Amino acid sequence: MGLMSIRIALRALARNRVRSALTMLGVVIGVAAVIAMVAIGQGATSSVQQQIASMGDNLLMIVPGSSSSGALMFGAGTVRTLTPDDAETILRDCPAAAGASVVIRARAQIVYQDQNWAPATVEGTDPSYVTVRNWEIAEGAWFTESDLRAAGQVCILGQTVVEQVFRGESPVGRRIRVNGMPFRVVGVLVKKGANAFGSDQDDTLLLPYTTVQKKLQGSAFDTIDRIFVSARAAEDLPELEQDVRRVLRANHRLDREHGTAAMDDFSIRNLTEVMGAMTSTTSIMTALLAAIASVSLLVGGIGIMNIMLVSVTERTREIGLRMAVGATSSNVLAQFLIEALVLSAIGGLIGIAVGLTGATTVARIAHWPVIVSPQAVEAAVLFSAAVGVVFGFYPAWRASRLDPMDALRYE
Repeated sequence: MGLMSIRIALRALARNRVRSALTMLGVVIGVAAVIAMVAIGQGATSSVQQQIASMGDNLLMIVPGSSSSGALMFGAGTVRTLTPDDAETILRDCPAAAGASVVIRARAQIVYQDQNWAPATVEGTDPSYVTVRNWEIAEGAWFTESDLRAAGQVCILGQTVVEQVFRGESPVGRRIRVNGMPFRVVGVLVKKGANAFGSDQDDTLLLPYTTVQKKLQGSAFDTIDRIFVSARAAEDLPELEQDVRRVLRANHRLDREHGTAAMDDFSIRNLTEVMGAMTSTTSIMTALLAAIASVSLLVGGIGIMNIMLVSVTERTREIGLRMAVGATSSNVLAQFLIEALVLSAIGGLIGIAVGLTGATTVARIAHWPVIVSPQAVEAAVLFSAAVGVVFGFYPAWRASRLDPMDALRYE
């Protein structure tokens, strides 16, 4: 009965090919839109998650506090209140801290033979940076504690700097000039790409922070621009943030024995929370895009219902004849439901092909990350089948309720 009903349904749809194709078009567009939009949204979410991982695992960033002049407050970082001793104290007194690394920002020009380049990011740091920031070395090695103590003129380059300055040569062991001073390249970083804010993380020059302080800046002060602290696990971040605040307030003598305690002269930023909010935003956008695309499926379903109602009217005498020779109301109901399901199923299959092609095309032309998940394809197929059942039921029910005698007399 099932195969025979499907064959009858296909013959009935084939009698009006153009009308059937136009009816399926709404389902095709709806399924294709759902698959393509979800693929684009999931690609964006995956991209943000990769950027989170590229910044380091379970990371806190500590920056100096703000300054004030009368009633006017300036932004965070306008007063340099952090020192390398703060990082050492955090690592020693915070049980949840897995590592701590200091950073000093600088500006520099690189010259090698007839090439020169000004990296977007020039930072002085320490050997802990490689583990705290989860940034591996692709070639060579990291500079050592002895380089740090001696303010050694060694450096590590990002991939963008290597591409711009060395033109395919291996830079490890080569000597370059940084602001006119000779430096030896000891390592090259693994490529990371852009961060969540669109900046090229690979356009980077890393030096020992003591070298930046004493030789590039010529500063007599021991202050730094920021401290990165990594937690042992994601669930330790709230505890670590509280411990870091307590340790820094004690280190900076902000808790007075008498009177009101001073405000923090530093700011703690939970980068995982920031990026988590961005991931949540992209997930919401993915759901919103899928919901908008699903409207096309509803439009397609309405089209199926309209065409099936027209088909019932056109085939009234045929329905009466079937009932006269023994077909029951349930047989007629099943027949028209199967026709609606066949329409939506064929439209759904075509829509899957169009959606996959569209997502691939977007990825190739716009260089936008897309991820086609089997779950999205399954959901689109099930939704299209549901559209066929829901919007095909009323016309099928109406056909099954026809009186055989009235149907045979219908002109």
